[in-house]
Amino acid sequence: MSKDKISERAQILLKALVERHIRDGQPVGSRTLREEAGLPVSAATIRNVMSDLEELGYLHSPHTSAG
Repeated sequence: MSKDKISERAQILLKALVERHIRDGQPVGSRTLREEAGLPVSAATIRNVMSDLEELGYLHSPHTSAG
């Protein structure tokens, strides 16, 4: 995944994550994000995409259990 172009799945998840975080003001977990985004993927897949987004600088997690 390059920083110039992230996958459609990553875009959907990022949008859902940001919207949920703005609405609730809390960290968003992978299961919650899966439901929010409506994607038919596992929570583990969500965590992998979130990890990729963090490596690209789109997300920041203060610690691994931050959600």
